[in-house]
Amino acid sequence: MRPTRTYHRRIGALVAGTATVATIAAATLPVLGHAARTAMPRNEKPPTVSGTTQEGSMLTVDPGTWTGSPTFTYAWLRCDSTGGSCAAISGATTKTYALKTVDADNTLRARVTATNASGTSSATTVPTAVVKATPKPAPTGCPSGNGPVKVSDVSLPARLLIDRFQVQPGVVHRSTRDVSVRAHVVNTCGQPVVGALVSAAAVPFDQFSIEDEQQTDANGMATITMHQLKGFPADRNQELLVMFLRARKSGENELAGISTRRLVSTQVDLGS
Repeated sequence: MRPTRTYHRRIGALVAGTATVATIAAATLPVLGHAARTAMPRNEKPPTVSGTTQEGSMLTVDPGTWTGSPTFTYAWLRCDSTGGSCAAISGATTKTYALKTVDADNTLRARVTATNASGTSSATTVPTAVVKATPKPAPTGCPSGNGPVKVSDVSLPARLLIDRFQVQPGVVHRSTRDVSVRAHVVNTCGQPVVGALVSAAAVPFDQFSIEDEQQTDANGMATITMHQLKGFPADRNQELLVMFLRARKSGENELAGISTRRLVSTQVDLGS
């Protein structure tokens, strides 16, 4: 655009030394045209990621500090354990990201893109620490569920427990011919166990017979009936009949595997 005569007069006044500041501004603004446009965004403080790098935890990106009053968009990148070989995570375009199973043993970065009227600029965070997988619960050896379970489905570190017992009769007399022991078997997870082998033996062993093992029923119960032998009573002042109970899984050593043992007793009255 060619300068106008008015412009020449103003410049002449300036040269003559008579122009004011206002006159100088008025003389130069028409030539400079519109004010300069805002510069495109420039990152002054890098973006950062915060949060616990554990599967299932939430990460958050802070965009950092930028010039040019921009708006921001985000992209999350999954990288190898050293922070390299990164690839954008599909759909991960917000300030937060929930760590998934696939992120375990990798690192993450967040890319921040700043935009204003003059253009866009991007900055990427440093890699996070390596993401840890959620610890898997230690094996219990118990089947899932809360109801009765088969003894064949119970394994170490679970064990069998005899949690309840009942002796009939409640008081053993000199004339008592049979003593029945009713035992309830559960595992260490509290589930009734079906098919466990239960045995009972009076101590000393020659007081009552040692019978075959009995399997627990659908409720985890087993009943063993012992018959009086010539060794009862073991002492003329005997007050208790002590019994050794055992529960085990078929095929396992009687004193190993998931087996359990328990000493129980019932009252003895030799006066009748």
